[in-house]
Amino acid sequence: MAKKPVCLLVLYSGGQHAKDQPKLLGAVENELGLKKFIEDHGYELIATSDKDGPDSTFEKYLPEAEIIITTPFFPAYVTAERIAKAPNLKICITAGVGSDHVDLNAANKRGISVIEVTGSNVQSVAEHAVMTMLVLIRNYNIGHQQYLNGGWDVAAVAKDEYDLEGKVVATVGAGRIGYRILERLVPFNVKKLLYYDYQPLPAAAVEKINAASKLYNDVDVILEQVDSLEALVAEADIVTINCPLHEQTKGLFDKALISKMKKGSYLVNTARGAICDTDAVADAVNSGHIAYGGDVSSIQPAPKDFPWRKMHNPFGFDYGNAMTIHTSGTSLDAQARYAGGVKQILTEYFDKTYKYRPQDVICIDGDYATKAYGQRDAAKK
Repeated sequence: MAKKPVCLLVLYSGGQHAKDQPKLLGAVENELGLKKFIEDHGYELIATSDKDGPDSTFEKYLPEAEIIITTPFFPAYVTAERIAKAPNLKICITAGVGSDHVDLNAANKRGISVIEVTGSNVQSVAEHAVMTMLVLIRNYNIGHQQYLNGGWDVAAVAKDEYDLEGKVVATVGAGRIGYRILERLVPFNVKKLLYYDYQPLPAAAVEKINAASKLYNDVDVILEQVDSLEALVAEADIVTINCPLHEQTKGLFDKALISKMKKGSYLVNTARGAICDTDAVADAVNSGHIAYGGDVSSIQPAPKDFPWRKMHNPFGFDYGNAMTIHTSGTSLDAQARYAGGVKQILTEYFDKTYKYRPQDVICIDGDYATKAYGQRDAAKK
């Protein structure tokens, strides 16, 4: 009997948490809730959290894998070297948003499709970004640590605590997540919302936010596009990063750009860690120039000695550092959405219809999505 094709699923280990909470679909023990579905289609499902190194389970099954599924939160890095070891690989699926853990050029050379579940966690990430802003600007960490440690020094918290109301907040990238962050900030009566993007928002989207501002703040125009990134960061009290990681954005927030930010301003990154220069951020926080928060690092999981785990500025314990592990897009609600999205992608793949949602496609037919889908449409005419 012919050997079954392999679907290689890489997720974080949930341990007892996965047993206690069956909705924790992103844990390897719960297998996105797709074990029976995948096996009923004739595949052997290999689910593992052992993803790094030459002796890992991931490496062991690479030569047999036809499908690789992983998440951005605990990614299996599908490098060019690993692709070369996987002669049967046809599709890489991201259970979530962001496929920079896959070498896309190498995937295109092999004609491997790269598909993700666009929109599955935009609400979750937007909420986390706003939460991080509040943690930073209200100097939450010091007050929290004091309470846990038995302290009660109000001045130590209040001397660096501000309101979000009346501040200028800017987003770098105003797509699905960036725009939702802007929407959620209007009720806080912020002074102004700025955005930097390669294209302007649709008029209806701008009008929606300005109309809400009129309702909450009695201000007609609150949202403005800024053409210069340097000008944007110089004016903003808070900057939130919501653009994808690619060659043009890698290391975008370097020492030079961060130096343009206001002293005492806040930088929030729930996009990708590598958009920021690791050492430049750590130096700026440690010197007291900015405070920083988010949930992404350039290496994931971040090593224990990663500079962002240790950074804090001179004013107090952890002031200026509101980092968490990469969890913004993996709430239980988001897990249900991205697990459902993976099932839909697999349905199209198993049925050989390949009618993926266009917004989910990163690479297909040996090319990047826009060009490949354009060629498909032209061929049909």
